[in-house]
Amino acid sequence: MSAELTGTYLTLGDGRPAVRFSRTYDHPIDRVWHFVTNPGELAQWFPSRAEMELRPGGTIRFSGDPNMPESTGQVLAVDPPRHLSFDWGGDELRFDLEELDEARTRFTLTNVLAAEDTAARNGAGWEVCLAALDVKVHGERFEGAHAGPSAPWKEFYDGYLEAGVPSGAPVPGLD
Repeated sequence: MSAELTGTYLTLGDGRPAVRFSRTYDHPIDRVWHFVTNPGELAQWFPSRAEMELRPGGTIRFSGDPNMPESTGQVLAVDPPRHLSFDWGGDELRFDLEELDEARTRFTLTNVLAAEDTAARNGAGWEVCLAALDVKVHGERFEGAHAGPSAPWKEFYDGYLEAGVPSGAPVPGLD
């Protein structure tokens, strides 16, 4: 039995491949924005430590992943507390927040892929990372790794493969 998949593989209107995830959190939009933009909060669920200059054209420094070299990206767009997008290793990450009411927010992460064959790998990785965010949002602590080869992503990866999501890209730390 494979894991329950929460991501969707899609082709955007401009033809680029992407994986998308959506959650509803029982927090005001400003609190969810903090989960997305504060380096201390991000470190608890995002695959790398990310420190950013929160302005269009600002630099983001990624570090702390033992399977990936330190790197930089660029903020592409920011509209606090509703939208953040940035370049990360050739991919574009988009975070969109929608206030449903004063205490609930819809969180949507879209990973626009530089290469279609990364869809299953990235989808599985985001499943684990977002599970860590889900736990954090509920005020609990995530046990175990949320990034890297020791994270429990293999079951998700197999599920994406079974669903026919494009695959074949190397997996850092395993290939």
